[in-house]
Amino acid sequence: MTLTKELGESFQRRFGHPAENFFFSPGRVNLIGEHTDYNGGHVFPAAISVGTYAAVSLRDDDEIHAFSANFKDAGVVNFAKDDLELRAYDSWVKYVRGVISELGKLGHEVPRGFNLAIVGDMPTASGLSSSASLELLIGVMLNDLFDYGMDTLSLVKLGQAVENDYLGLQTGIMDQFAIAFGQEKQAIFLDTNSMAYEMVPADFGDYDLVIMTTNKKRELVDSKYNERRAETQTALEELQKVVDINALGELTSEEFENHVAHISSPVNQRRARHAVTENERTVLAKAALSDHNMVRFGELLTASHNSLRDDYEVTGIELDTLVDAALAQPGVLGARMTGAGFGGSALALVAKSESENFVASVDKIYNEKIGYQASFLVADIVDGTHAL
Repeated sequence: MTLTKELGESFQRRFGHPAENFFFSPGRVNLIGEHTDYNGGHVFPAAISVGTYAAVSLRDDDEIHAFSANFKDAGVVNFAKDDLELRAYDSWVKYVRGVISELGKLGHEVPRGFNLAIVGDMPTASGLSSSASLELLIGVMLNDLFDYGMDTLSLVKLGQAVENDYLGLQTGIMDQFAIAFGQEKQAIFLDTNSMAYEMVPADFGDYDLVIMTTNKKRELVDSKYNERRAETQTALEELQKVVDINALGELTSEEFENHVAHISSPVNQRRARHAVTENERTVLAKAALSDHNMVRFGELLTASHNSLRDDYEVTGIELDTLVDAALAQPGVLGARMTGAGFGGSALALVAKSESENFVASVDKIYNEKIGYQASFLVADIVDGTHAL
């Protein structure tokens, strides 16, 4: 049974009538370009086939009745459509409130209530951006239901506003952009300075892009993310006293090394070095994928992980174990952590003929060292958030 069919049956049981509309919003994987989005660099994400599904029908009153199959213990959560205050006890429903709240700031009122059921099939704590997937799901759904006429970039900015303004998280725009603008078998080469982007065929030929999820609870991510942002911002401010730049991503490695001594903290030097070199790797990776040079593309993936481990220090034993185990397997061209780090997921470029053995071998090594299993999936690159 497909997830959509299951969701439709769940909706019927909960609300006593069939759903009127269905929507899907993908997760995303960033091929390369990690922690560059808030440093004015390039990112290279793609929308993937796991994500979040919604079934919805309009009501004749002002109430929203919402259920998630991933949070069954919460049951059906009911609230009035203008009851949008952030609550500490809200789980996934805070994203529904947040989207409606941010829509209101743009002059888009929700004229009536609705019944909503959702289900997601991303691995738990995978770092594949379930929150942005949900934000775009709700945004696109309400835009369609109530004919707001918002374009895709406006919906992307809406999702980011939910994170930044409603939830108070200092996140960049990459996740929402990748999820909204995704296209089947295409990666998105995005300049986070200008928002200029280019679709690049994501054809890995005889190789699979395997996503490996640590299954680690990711308690540290928010605090360490904000810490790294502050460190790179401090480095930028010190460099700006001697170089005319707006972001670290504007520097080449050579220019950076010529001026690195102006960054007073050795730690902040390493943080800034990652931001600069990762941006260069992302530009090179786009060229390698465009030229179908899988060996070079794989080398850049591995170099990215090494920088994230040594200069940015956001990997941790779980991600390092997955990547080291992956690189030791036959038919692997490269591997790296993806996402914010400290758990979440890594990816590997693996020969299709070796994929099955790869998963078994890496899982065994990971289980023996970490004490529990990882999760694995082969990433299919798909279209962005849309009605079904």
